[in-house]
Amino acid sequence: MNTNTIDASLCAKMFLAGAKNLEAKKEWINELNVFPVPDGDTGTNMTMTIMSAAKEVAAIQDMNMEALSKAISSGSLRGARGNSGVILSQLFRGFCKVIRSEKEITAPVLAASFQKAVETAYKAVMKPKEGTILTVAKGAAEEAVSMLEENPDIDLDSMIQGIIAKAEEVLAMTPEMLPVLKEAGVVDSGGQGLVQVLKGAYDGFLGKEIDYSIEGASSGESRTSGQEAPQAEIKFGYCTEFIIMLEKEYTRESEQEFKGYLESLGDSIVVVSDEELVKVHVHTNDPGLAIQKALTYGSLTKIKIDNMREEHQEKVIREAEKKAQEQKSQEPPKETGFIAVSIGAGIGEVFHDLGVDYLIEGGQTMNPSTEDMLKAIEAVNAKNIFIFPNNKNIILAANQAKSMTKDKNIIVIPTKTVPQGITAIVNYVSDKSPEENAAVMEEEISRVKTGQLTYAVRDTHIEDKVIQAGDIMGVGDHEILAVGKELEPVAKETVRLMVDDSSELISIYYGEDMKEDEAEKLRDQIEELYPDCDVELNYGGQPIYYYIISVE
Repeated sequence: MNTNTIDASLCAKMFLAGAKNLEAKKEWINELNVFPVPDGDTGTNMTMTIMSAAKEVAAIQDMNMEALSKAISSGSLRGARGNSGVILSQLFRGFCKVIRSEKEITAPVLAASFQKAVETAYKAVMKPKEGTILTVAKGAAEEAVSMLEENPDIDLDSMIQGIIAKAEEVLAMTPEMLPVLKEAGVVDSGGQGLVQVLKGAYDGFLGKEIDYSIEGASSGESRTSGQEAPQAEIKFGYCTEFIIMLEKEYTRESEQEFKGYLESLGDSIVVVSDEELVKVHVHTNDPGLAIQKALTYGSLTKIKIDNMREEHQEKVIREAEKKAQEQKSQEPPKETGFIAVSIGAGIGEVFHDLGVDYLIEGGQTMNPSTEDMLKAIEAVNAKNIFIFPNNKNIILAANQAKSMTKDKNIIVIPTKTVPQGITAIVNYVSDKSPEENAAVMEEEISRVKTGQLTYAVRDTHIEDKVIQAGDIMGVGDHEILAVGKELEPVAKETVRLMVDDSSELISIYYGEDMKEDEAEKLRDQIEELYPDCDVELNYGGQPIYYYIISVE
């Protein structure tokens, strides 16, 4: 193997292998959350970000470096979720800026690509924090440059090994840079995700046996689900795909017999085989018969059955919605629109009542992507659009969508919690300019304190608090405020630590797992404890958090 250059085809394999390795490790990365709350999502966010790009890479028909760079950059930017996902997308964007004009990647090109990746990612973050994925990436880039300076003739195999070793070394040092990591006994989750991408890419470079198929990627195979034919013309309703791992002799005659059997069941048949595997694609009204026959040759994997009639109906609905949206977009745009990230039916209703035009379902554990933000922006027919992310892990994705929007004035209000988002929109005044409103909103949200009641998923020690799995926690804006075995006392202690002499309003939003009478009992107790404050109780319907409580 020539270890001195990487062509576009090998680079694509390395990228897909990195994506696959990250996907395999995502739950482990999720568990590296500093706070032991049941919403660690760094691994999920990074995986969804890279998989968005992987689908575009897997769909490239004519592979070259420019097409590959465009697929990686565009796919990851649009699919970016959470802070870690946005930073990962910016690393890819910078990397692709260098390789897109090259026919092959050499050691100097690789070093320059890593440098550009880090430079681009640091620029995208308002206040870069060391001890994170950024630091791990910077260490890897510096090592690439250093190795090249020491040995201009270094081969790529040695360089990649050195880069990974340095990334792991820096990752191991992240707890020393961020005390909160050290106290929780974990390394930075985003940095760990990046290391897994690099390790997977190296496996691809070495030519290790890897399944490069990406679910959801378009392929060159014939499929009728995308045709414009009316539903009645879909003769065979199920697009059926699977791989047979051969356990019995499979000769040319066997293949002809199998193809003949599939032809009796349907059409659009593709059967491709080698000595160990047979990949099968068929449109049929009885997938079970195709599967039963396949099982006579061996065991099955990658089984995928799509109802094409259902897909067609969904397509018709989408087209109708698109038409309605197009008609709406032809109307003159209004002056101001609002987009809010919300989770829970009750909280969504509150935002709707306050005049929000478009709700993006999301929050902890399900951070919306940049693409979700762009779709929302497109759907709101207004000159000026305020976005309320309502979660610190969504602000970067909102800002990325803003930078990608040219025809509307997007104002991202950096709301980190749902109560901050509600306070922001309550303070909107129609006869003030967007800039004046943004200034008032940002000032008002700084006065909102939020406490969220949930349970611990593991044992840990944070500051002076010893936490055991199953304990109830009151998580504040910057720290864990209270810990205990019972929900009610922890909720009251959380409120006590948020209330001060200037407090006027306490708002309680109870979650989907709480009964109304229990929430009313807590409200009555809070009213009794703080007679000088107005206490409001609302149904939030949010998962994971028993209560979201704000104090203003």
